[in-house]
Amino acid sequence: MNPPQISKSQNSILQSISRRSPNQVIPSTSSAGSVATGDGDCRDTARSQLSRRKFQLLAASLVASGSLPVLGSNSFAGEIGIASKRSSVLKPIRQATGASLKGRIWKTLKIGMTSGVPGTLTDKFNAAKAAGFDGIEMDIPGMNVQETKEAIRESGLIVDGSVCSTHWQIRHTDPDPQVRQKALQDLQQAIRDTDAVGGKSVLLVVGHGRDGELEDIWQRALENVRLAIPLAAQLGISILVENVWNHFMYDHDGGSDQTAKHFVRFIDELNSPWVGMQFDIGNHWKYGSMGDWIRQLGKRIYKLDLKGFSRQDSKFTDIGQGDIDWADVRA
Repeated sequence: MNPPQISKSQNSILQSISRRSPNQVIPSTSSAGSVATGDGDCRDTARSQLSRRKFQLLAASLVASGSLPVLGSNSFAGEIGIASKRSSVLKPIRQATGASLKGRIWKTLKIGMTSGVPGTLTDKFNAAKAAGFDGIEMDIPGMNVQETKEAIRESGLIVDGSVCSTHWQIRHTDPDPQVRQKALQDLQQAIRDTDAVGGKSVLLVVGHGRDGELEDIWQRALENVRLAIPLAAQLGISILVENVWNHFMYDHDGGSDQTAKHFVRFIDELNSPWVGMQFDIGNHWKYGSMGDWIRQLGKRIYKLDLKGFSRQDSKFTDIGQGDIDWADVRA
């Protein structure tokens, strides 16, 4: 099975955003005023200035690096949920539409993708809704809660989650305990503010492999994230770890035969229904079979991010191009 089809005009628009390295750091120009760092997914699209028309063409495509909430199973068919005990992630959409989730894939995007849309935050929400998206993820810290609530009310577009905007610079694996404390505070703020605007998930990069020896950074990350779980459980917010090029939980200089075993172990050691994966299919195609990784992660996956990648050329590509084995991904 081929990836979703996009037009030549959509491909030309996607070109500048889909080829970024997932460890490239670029300041955000989001309307919330936050300074976020990207890892190659649609957070980086904040950095390309798109016209309203181009944005709408871009956003209309399923494959525009949106986040796709999926059922914790090995198939994209069937009811779209987060497994029974995690169904709160999609509760706002169900309430807003009154529709069954069966057979649906819910498309959302990062707030940075709307940076080319002029006007207020409500204007950006309206553009995303008109383009066919079901929700939007905000950058926190940096989001104005009241402004966001007004944009939700005026546009009818929900905030389904957020991205912890400081997680690349202020890391849970940093050897300095004070930095790790600040990372925890930022994650807790993201959880609180996401809840305040009705969202249900916070995307998190848990650290960087260059912060020390593997076992040391592993334990630092576990300890810090564990401290945020009680608040996440209290408010019903899922902490979603993203797989990125951070030299952690995979061999950055290794081959394409790697597995998801380290991500499986990390999520399982946290041992909470409020922690899962926001799995980026394009980010680790260079390192392994994404179909296998999805099957290995199984119900640990709460959302998906999409992008294109060419293993042959070792670079990110226009979405829908490259050589990702989409038939295996969808198997």
